[in-house]
Amino acid sequence: SLETHPYLERKGFKDERANVWSDGNRLAIPMRVGRQIVGCQLIDEEGGKKFLPGQASGGAEFVIDGKGKHVVCEGYATGLSVRQALANLKQRATIHVCFSAGNMARIARDLPTGLVIADNDASGTGERVAKDIGWPYWMSDVVGEDANDAHQRAGLFKLAIGLRVAMRC
Repeated sequence: SLETHPYLERKGFKDERANVWSDGNRLAIPMRVGRQIVGCQLIDEEGGKKFLPGQASGGAEFVIDGKGKHVVCEGYATGLSVRQALANLKQRATIHVCFSAGNMARIARDLPTGLVIADNDASGTGERVAKDIGWPYWMSDVVGEDANDAHQRAGLFKLAIGLRVAMRC
């Protein structure tokens, strides 16, 4: 059922309603390839993430909004932050939550063009994948942060301005 959840509240979305697993403790983010559900990411109250055993997640995504420019990102909370920041810019987007950097590249291959929201991983993976995709990209200037972390730390206005600048590239 669609309910509020402590994880979403921690991520800055106390009124957001999402699918909650039957145990009532975990968010259930459906993963689709086309129209077919191929798996599910479960997120507990503390942000621990697991996939259902035996699922095939390659090429799977969860789409937020579905209108406008394509945006690819790794995580669900990042997708929600991007949606909110773009709404402040009076823009809509088709936000593809891809669940991993490698899968982000795979999803982007089938799209005409768009914007990449990269995690600023200490390993450099997020930025490397963003550059490999070849689209304009935005990434927090703080190592270890994703867009939701930057939203929480610096505010929605700063995230929105960063996205606007990146979209002009």
